[in-house]
Amino acid sequence: MAAIGVHLGCTSACVAVYKDGRADVVANDAGDRVTPAVVAYSEREQVVGLAAKQSRIRNISSTVVKVKQILGRSTADPQAQKYISESKCLVIEKNGKLQYEIDTGEETKLVSPEDVARLIFSKMKETAHSVLGSDANDVVVTVPFDFGEKQKSALGEAAGAAGFNVLRLIHEPSAALLAYGIGQDCPTGKSNVLVFKLGGTSLSLSIMEVNSGMYRVLSTNTSDNIGGVHFTDSLAQYLASEFQRLFKHDVRGSARAMMKLMNSAEVAKHSLSTLGSANCFVDSLYEGQDFDCNVSRARFELLCSPLFNKCIEAVRALLQQSGFTADDINKVVLCGGSSRIPRLQQLIKDLFPAGDLLNSIPPDEVIPIGAAIEAGILVGKESTSGDDSVLIECSARDILVKGVDESGANRFTVLFPSGTPLPARRQHTLQAPGSISSVCLELYESEGKNSVKEETKFAQLLHKQVVLQDLDKKENGLRDILAVLTMKRDGSLQVTCTDQETGKCEAITVEVAS
Repeated sequence: MAAIGVHLGCTSACVAVYKDGRADVVANDAGDRVTPAVVAYSEREQVVGLAAKQSRIRNISSTVVKVKQILGRSTADPQAQKYISESKCLVIEKNGKLQYEIDTGEETKLVSPEDVARLIFSKMKETAHSVLGSDANDVVVTVPFDFGEKQKSALGEAAGAAGFNVLRLIHEPSAALLAYGIGQDCPTGKSNVLVFKLGGTSLSLSIMEVNSGMYRVLSTNTSDNIGGVHFTDSLAQYLASEFQRLFKHDVRGSARAMMKLMNSAEVAKHSLSTLGSANCFVDSLYEGQDFDCNVSRARFELLCSPLFNKCIEAVRALLQQSGFTADDINKVVLCGGSSRIPRLQQLIKDLFPAGDLLNSIPPDEVIPIGAAIEAGILVGKESTSGDDSVLIECSARDILVKGVDESGANRFTVLFPSGTPLPARRQHTLQAPGSISSVCLELYESEGKNSVKEETKFAQLLHKQVVLQDLDKKENGLRDILAVLTMKRDGSLQVTCTDQETGKCEAITVEVAS
């Protein structure tokens, strides 16, 4: 029985199939192995992929891009707010949920982000069926490591609505390791692997420990200020300056002209990964004037040098944060389309001279191939990837408890750092004055690594707090409250608080903790 792996990124989507003991990416009906994650709406139809991307210049307000950034989020989410402010397609809130307001010319319709994602998944299913036939619907879908449960749920539901039978959601770094069979060919021994994923809108870095065929995330970080679109923009800005030099017109103020330059720059960027130079031609860029410019790889590397440096500095920062040196990393896995860039690969090689740089699989195909291999495991196919216990679920964010120090200021203690293998159990002793009759334990979830924000308190979001009431008052001294926290594989958190003196206890379950 065949199985499918799907990776839906912010800018593109890719599908791989597992069949006859091996996984491979399937090309879409246009012959491309990667499909733009773009959906265009008109009066009569919805178009997904390259045609939608190419028509965006004419239909920018009715074309949805980067839907993954808003999937499963609310207006209170800072990332959703950033997306809404930058989106050319109007996003509104209705009945507590975010919706795209699409003007098709004849009518205005509301479309949910989940429905946009469903159309992209439907395109991936159609592509897979071109090879496997219509009976194959078992799929494994990849998710970023920092996705919360709501985002994971929204992604899984969108795949299900497209007709897929979702076997499992797995983290993108784990899929990358599976694609190369890391830890499977030689199941004994321990090694450290850096997964370097440079996608369309962000750089995600993960340090994974591989031990006896099992994966554990040791440290992770995502930078939203660097991605493929930033490399494309650097080249587009250069092309705009060249047009101004030649024709004395500055097109940077024209959104339409800059979008044309971005499209041309993106094609050239891809070509420069394999060729020494690329030609950028734009028909009728400004006031009927065509533009033709040749860009060398050396020029592109010079333009993007600050971005390369940002990537390398982000890797160094993660190593330092984790207490590792470059020599501690045994392998580096490249994934995400922008990690194809030769200069960037060379800089990574220079940073890890003793490590193996794994780039034999096209970087934008690594993650879906890993997902297809996992799907093959789950449907019972023979594979060198062993049993399905290879993956260890981990907490996506820091879970903290709030206390008060001697000066009365708030103090936060991390109980479950992001990347903690699940299930996990922690104990925490809370001291409270004996003169009070009730004690409240407050739990917080950080937005990211080393980030503690009070507005992300999930006890408030779920309308639950752990409160011990009707305690006997003591005239002197402190009372000790023992909190036992157990986080399960699904991210739910069971919390039990017990007054050590009286034995009085209270327990709650937070359904979605991380």
